[in-house]
Amino acid sequence: MSDDHMNALPPGYEFEGYRIERVLGAGGFGITYLATEIAIDRQVAIKEYLPISIAGRNQADHTVVPVSAQDAGDFKWGLDRFRKEAATLVAFRHPNIVSVLRFFEALGTSYLVMEYEVGESLEAVLRREQTIGEDRLRAIVMPLLDGLEQVHDKGFLHRDIKPDNIYLRQDGSPVLLDFGATREAL
Repeated sequence: MSDDHMNALPPGYEFEGYRIERVLGAGGFGITYLATEIAIDRQVAIKEYLPISIAGRNQADHTVVPVSAQDAGDFKWGLDRFRKEAATLVAFRHPNIVSVLRFFEALGTSYLVMEYEVGESLEAVLRREQTIGEDRLRAIVMPLLDGLEQVHDKGFLHRDIKPDNIYLRQDGSPVLLDFGATREAL
């Protein structure tokens, strides 16, 4: 495990019917894992709320705890926001927005279980190809805009749309990932 993932759950760890396989990515507010839903042998992505600036993992029991008493209020506020966003995203369905299958609380924090999408990020495509044509760009952007319109209609903003969060499935269809930066519109 790299230093970037020193707070990650270990591969093989099982909880709530899931087995952690590996880290898919980590950011300032959480870690996303590839996991297996054990009962049906289905791969899923699990996003864990773990803001590294104010919380860490207790290595003895794997719980997530605020770094200090001063950080406890901010951690709780962020956790409440994560819960509220999860409640909206679990009920939301669009073919070009990652599907959130379940939300649960465990180990002192919260988790979103999402469909695991097979393909590659638009970021990776752009690095490899340097540029893409207008027709292909439209085929990517237009379905995403349709999905975002529905997200906005529910009162939420994504706030982190970038090539790394746009995933192209094996059939070429786009899906917008990582709603970790989603915020309720005021």
